[in-house]
Amino acid sequence: MKNNNNKKPIGKDEIRMHIVFYILVGIFALICLFPFILMITSSFMKEKEIITEGYKLIPKSISFSAYQFLFLNPTKLISAYRVTITIAVVGTALGLFLMSMAGYVLCRNDFKYRNQIAFFIYFTTLFSGGLIPSYILMVNGLGLKDSIWALILPGLMSPWSIFLMRNFMKSIPDSLYESAAIDGAGDFYIYWKIFMPLAKPSLATIGLFLVLGYWNEWYNAMLYIQSTDKYPLQYFLQKIVSQANVQLLVQQGLSINTADLPSESIKMATAVVAIGPIILAYPFVQKYFVSGLTVGAVKG
Repeated sequence: MKNNNNKKPIGKDEIRMHIVFYILVGIFALICLFPFILMITSSFMKEKEIITEGYKLIPKSISFSAYQFLFLNPTKLISAYRVTITIAVVGTALGLFLMSMAGYVLCRNDFKYRNQIAFFIYFTTLFSGGLIPSYILMVNGLGLKDSIWALILPGLMSPWSIFLMRNFMKSIPDSLYESAAIDGAGDFYIYWKIFMPLAKPSLATIGLFLVLGYWNEWYNAMLYIQSTDKYPLQYFLQKIVSQANVQLLVQQGLSINTADLPSESIKMATAVVAIGPIILAYPFVQKYFVSGLTVGAVKG
């Protein structure tokens, strides 16, 4: 048997380079992690301590007043979570389906009008109709005032994501399409059974952007949503922060010291409540995210 251990030994200079690289990456990771740790610890600080000493990594004492205030009405908070999860799941699924189909069509060389349609999609990134036409379209044209669909439709399609999907699908060999077509497969079958499984990195990348967009949705809710039971999480939390005052605490019957009134710490608590679930979802798509972003951006 042949000896396959022909790897070149690593030199001392390369080892030093690796050590320096890992140290720099570790320092950068700690710098990125610092705001999250500060946010969590500050959400448990007393209001008086924040005002006098500012936000700290290690508070002198622990206070749950901010979270008590957030969960004064857990039913509405759960409802806001439900609305946000609904628009994130539905919007992401529809967005991936529509944009992947658009990318598949635009990557096909046998599609006659692909360049004209690609220019039309690109043109929308340069100009927009503006807020007033968009509002008239959503309210008067589509009748989506106070509707969940008013939160889903505006973020459903992204020209950048369509081009990312198209460029990624261009990297898939044409021989797969030709072989399936010879066997009698239709375009939708080829798209669904061949291109979609191979496009997982690109789908994960675009899906992550869509989920983040819908999860952070608040602006369209401010414009179109009137019913409190249809508030998404971010808009609901913004309402809570704006109502964090002594009068509301007294009305809700919460027993709390004046020094602990959560006008500052509640800002950090709302951030913890808002970003917690979405951070937990990121590791599941991380391995696809990098490859999808780089391949889709380079190919063309």
